[in-house]
Amino acid sequence: MTSVITQRAVTAALLGLTVIGQSADARVRRRSPAPALSPAAWLIGPIVDGENASRGVPLHPTKSAGGGWYIDLPSAPGSVNYVTFHHGSLARARRIVMRYRIEANPGVRIEPTTGPGMPSIITLYFQRRGDDWSGWDEFETYRWYATFASQMPITPGEHVIVAPLTGNWTALQSSSARTHPAAFRAALDEADEVGFVLGGGTGYGHGVYATGRARITVTGFSVQ
Repeated sequence: MTSVITQRAVTAALLGLTVIGQSADARVRRRSPAPALSPAAWLIGPIVDGENASRGVPLHPTKSAGGGWYIDLPSAPGSVNYVTFHHGSLARARRIVMRYRIEANPGVRIEPTTGPGMPSIITLYFQRRGDDWSGWDEFETYRWYATFASQMPITPGEHVIVAPLTGNWTALQSSSARTHPAAFRAALDEADEVGFVLGGGTGYGHGVYATGRARITVTGFSVQ
């Protein structure tokens, strides 16, 4: 469902907080970190032709007592692939910001479903309305990934990903925002689902599982 990983993730550590992307942490902190969304608004999927690619997890995240919501990563053969909510057009947006925390028991590994032993990855994502999930012809540019602002590998700690919509987002195969600007702009104008994907190995959204207890808690997600 997603392109082969060919670009490295960009990470930087600052005061124990991992900030991934092109914006300074100070600028992120001056903005509201989360929209008014309940866990029920988010879908752990994707569901294609009636089948959910994510397995061994509930359909929606679980509300966290400390704020935000969480997903407990399943063991194999379970996986978490796409985590999205319905947003609508991104025509007037400038960037997407996500704050999250990864917790795992000592020695637990977060593994990509399609490449155990390879680095896992978490990437911000949006999808154009009307996608048929084929990935062919015009639909190759219906799903977009912030590959320049990913965390790879997925590791415990508090993290922030900042993905400007002026960045070089990548599509399913070979297209990018720079090589196909008209297709990217059309996808922004007609955006539908927004969120993040988990993967590694052969694709950004091909899913991950954990070898023991591991949890991802999203404490803030905003389209600005």
